[in-house]
Amino acid sequence: MLLAMMAAVTMTVSAQDEAFKNAKKLFDKGSVDEAIQTVQPALTAGTDEDKAAAWNLLSAAQYKKFSDIQAKKIENQVKQSNEPVDEAAMNAAAIAALEAAMKCDEFDSKPNEKGKVKLKYRGENQKIYQNGRLQAINAGQYLYNQKDYKGAFKAFAIYVDSGESPLFTGIDMSQDQYKHEVAYFASLAAYQEKDYENVIKYAQIAAQDESKAKDATEILVFSKKETMKSKQDTLEYISMLKEASAKFPDDNRYSAWIGDYYLQSGSNAELLQWAEGEIAKNPDDKFGYTYKGEALRLSGKFDEAVECYKKAFELDPTYIAAAYQAGVSLNSKAIELKDQLADKKTGKLTVENANKIKAILTDAKTYLEKVRELDPDRSQVNWAYALYQMYYSLGDNEKANELEKLLGQ
Repeated sequence: MLLAMMAAVTMTVSAQDEAFKNAKKLFDKGSVDEAIQTVQPALTAGTDEDKAAAWNLLSAAQYKKFSDIQAKKIENQVKQSNEPVDEAAMNAAAIAALEAAMKCDEFDSKPNEKGKVKLKYRGENQKIYQNGRLQAINAGQYLYNQKDYKGAFKAFAIYVDSGESPLFTGIDMSQDQYKHEVAYFASLAAYQEKDYENVIKYAQIAAQDESKAKDATEILVFSKKETMKSKQDTLEYISMLKEASAKFPDDNRYSAWIGDYYLQSGSNAELLQWAEGEIAKNPDDKFGYTYKGEALRLSGKFDEAVECYKKAFELDPTYIAAAYQAGVSLNSKAIELKDQLADKKTGKLTVENANKIKAILTDAKTYLEKVRELDPDRSQVNWAYALYQMYYSLGDNEKANELEKLLGQ
């Protein structure tokens, strides 16, 4: 049995050695694809020294494949030729070459039987891949444009990760001008694949650079929203929004998302408290006034709500949501007041009280007409029915009939 085992080991080593030698011959005579296939058994057999040699050969073959296709592509551009080149194969080879070089270094840096490390391939591979790794960016861009997000993520991620590889020991990689931007695109590709663990990993790397911090924060917030499951997750999401709002005060989306969350969750008291806090920090915060108005409206405090909406619209005369809410809240106020002032037996109003209602409705109509002017296609709010109600209630039959046709569309 022992002899049989020894024979099996000998045969395995021999097969590995034969695979490497044959692959090397194929590579030397330019049969790159055949060399890549032939060397495969040698990648996992033999000593660490043997594996390092095999991975180095694979790296060289893949890089040669990449270089040959790239050269053909450049030649076509110079000659203005439409002869097709396999860009997918070119990009795949660039990534595979870098992967193989790092794998080679893993075995090359292991101590030999005497406990000593004798680096055989690192120096040459550093020369090739210090700049050669940039091809991973090109590959990522190509794959992302092809909507191959999984492949794009792999390309972008290997570029970022390779900067930390022992392969580049002794080289200052800290000044990498592309690292944070590529990390952002890695997180973006991971987001497309719903790979939220990697979204967070690479977005956090991207956020270390001030120029990418805003974009990275955005994708971190999106990812958190997508993965919320527990109450703790929700609290962390709101905390992230508040931190982002404070860090990027010019980006109003974070305030809007906080307000929307409180609205959708029915947390009216929290909404009011938060909105008043925003106004205290910035008296010109139109979102703060709008969401305070929402909290007050939901509490039936129409007068106070309307004042908030009007203030928001005053701060931004193009702010459609505030104008619309002012209009519909004034209408709600008019309905409530009419019920209060109407005769309990007949349901009729005195002339004085009817004029009070009319004044409120006229005010509501003014805001809703402004909404119509700002949003004629109803792309932001469907103002048609609310404005129709105003015209109908005010007895403007001509305009009411006009809108009645629009309501059927």
